[in-house]
Amino acid sequence: MLTLLFTLSALAQTDVPEFDGDPPMMEEPGDPFLWLEEVQGERALDQVRAWNAATVERFVDDPWVETFESEAMAILTSDARIPSVSIRGKMAYNFWQDPDHVRGLWRRQPLKSFLKGSDDWDVILDVDALDAEEGQNWLWHGASCASDSDRCMVDLSRGGTDASEIREFNRETRTFIDGGFHVPEAKSDVTWVDENTLLVGTDRGEGTLTDSGYARTIVRWERGTELADAPVVFEAETTDVSAGAFVAHHGGESYPFITRGITFYESEVYYAPNSDTLTKLPLPPQSWIMGVFNGDVLVLNRQEWTADGQTYPSGALFALNLETLTTSAVLTPGVGESIESVAIGKKSLGIQMLSDVVGQVRRLRYKKGEWVSTTLDLPDNGVVSIEADSESSDDLLVSFESMTVPTTLYHINKKDRVAPIQSLPAAYNADGITVEQRFATSSDGTQVPYFVMGRTDVLDAGSAPTLQYGYGGFLAAILPTYFSESARPQHGALAGKIWVERGGVLVLSNIRGGSEYGPEWHSAALTHNRQIAYDDFFAIGDALVADGVTTPEQLGAIGRSNGGLLMGVAMTQRPDLYAAIDCGVPLLDMQRYHLLLAGASWMGEYGNPDVPEDWAVLQTYSPYQNVSPDVAYPSMLFYTSTLDDRVHPGHARKMAATLESYGLQFEYMENIEGGHGGVANQQQSAHRLAMEFAFFARELGLRPTE
Repeated sequence: MLTLLFTLSALAQTDVPEFDGDPPMMEEPGDPFLWLEEVQGERALDQVRAWNAATVERFVDDPWVETFESEAMAILTSDARIPSVSIRGKMAYNFWQDPDHVRGLWRRQPLKSFLKGSDDWDVILDVDALDAEEGQNWLWHGASCASDSDRCMVDLSRGGTDASEIREFNRETRTFIDGGFHVPEAKSDVTWVDENTLLVGTDRGEGTLTDSGYARTIVRWERGTELADAPVVFEAETTDVSAGAFVAHHGGESYPFITRGITFYESEVYYAPNSDTLTKLPLPPQSWIMGVFNGDVLVLNRQEWTADGQTYPSGALFALNLETLTTSAVLTPGVGESIESVAIGKKSLGIQMLSDVVGQVRRLRYKKGEWVSTTLDLPDNGVVSIEADSESSDDLLVSFESMTVPTTLYHINKKDRVAPIQSLPAAYNADGITVEQRFATSSDGTQVPYFVMGRTDVLDAGSAPTLQYGYGGFLAAILPTYFSESARPQHGALAGKIWVERGGVLVLSNIRGGSEYGPEWHSAALTHNRQIAYDDFFAIGDALVADGVTTPEQLGAIGRSNGGLLMGVAMTQRPDLYAAIDCGVPLLDMQRYHLLLAGASWMGEYGNPDVPEDWAVLQTYSPYQNVSPDVAYPSMLFYTSTLDDRVHPGHARKMAATLESYGLQFEYMENIEGGHGGVANQQQSAHRLAMEFAFFARELGLRPTE
């Protein structure tokens, strides 16, 4: 019998937490479902409960759900997991969840002990106990600690929303500090200047938020004063995305910065060494500061930029000296390469790279006036990630994994000696399972890579139930990973156990919009060029059919968030290619997306619907505006969260209502808690995954094979 996490008591509960997320209600010709944008509207929630109940009823007797949920739960909560750590001084910090600690434990141990494989952790904060003590639905959002201090700001979200409450905490006494710094619930940006000073961007009342709903002002808050009285040190425009602040540390020095986020990708950066000095840095608008190394700001460039007589191509890493404001080159990727992240150590840099979507890490050292690069001796043909670094040493923690090879965590010392610390056991039987990288030809002739994962006998036989995963936006590379606690169905362990072992095929699509080949791979699909990302995805789907991997009757598509938009486009543009589509926490109404929650912040990605030239493009692919009663659409599964304060649940609700008005059946799951992740804990993750895979098994005809 189905062990429902999304039971009627969870999905259909009547006590919805306080949530101020309703958009401006406007009369729009041709949109009869605006009332579903009222997040807590009684009529809207009644409709959601009805859809949830109908979906639960249709899956009650499904033979797959309980099995899939049990298998997913075993993987997600296994003790055989590698703790993800951050290094602070001589300590390793970790946040851990398991069946006995659903909300989680913030804990630590000496770094030396962790490197030796110790599992002896010192618990700093038990979020489950805090939740029980305060009667709240707290979810951990992280903690930031003052340099050389035990004072930390602990970030707690009620129900998983992006908005959170931030409180001062003493990690030695393990107590919240009475009368300490406290930022009320909001989408806030908080960073330590020193033990007694914070830079804060938050909702402080009328006029302090941008149109995107993020902080517009940055204040300098001194201990012993009220947040409302803190002086404003920077103010962005209302039409900007946000104002933010961060402090970089290196060599015992602190470097405060303030950012003005003009669009999602364009920003201005100011150096703020004290409350009276604010220096705008001469940087390209599309660039990211990675930190400070020996007084130089390290900048990852996202557009071609010329300074001091030197041109830095898109995707290059360069340095800006804070005293002279002159620039110098650090690393320029080669053809097919992309810099994914930069770790700043005491005397060296660690660079996480992709080369044709295969990972590697390079160590950079500054010797005799130039940067010298060494590629670290790590396994090949997989995903290599820098998991942790320290500005006070040159130690790195680096992981390697692939879809068939479980994750191994390595310690790399200052001499580049690579030593394994811990490896995951196999979560599924990978014997006879193949992962191949292939390329499809898109509509403009570009070769687009994708990974195919399946049993060798299944791939040889062809015509198998196949899931094609895609995202294609926001510089997010889709990598062939083994496991992640974010519990996505495209990860090797979960898909391998639940889907591939049973004869299904999984496909990862490296379509444009991501960062697989650097910033230009992303910019190729921006705003008016958005269709090319969808063409890339369809080219891969067509190739899968042409090569005999699958058939349109056995091909499913899956994506969430921006990938949910991709799923909506797949539904409306290529209903002939896909038999079933899983559309998670999606954007679907691109005429009103900028009015809903954080939507205005994404106009740099999609364009502004209020600008005629932009809307002329948006309306060609906006799923909500392109659904028709005269088309036979694929089977659809929508999931979202009432408390998602990033992508509004109204998108999924309105599309579901439209399909219902056309007499079409669909599956719908809206969780009351969970924020943009759609879930609030691993148990909920396991259940949602089970429902997703069971949906595809039913619609694509997956059958057990021996």
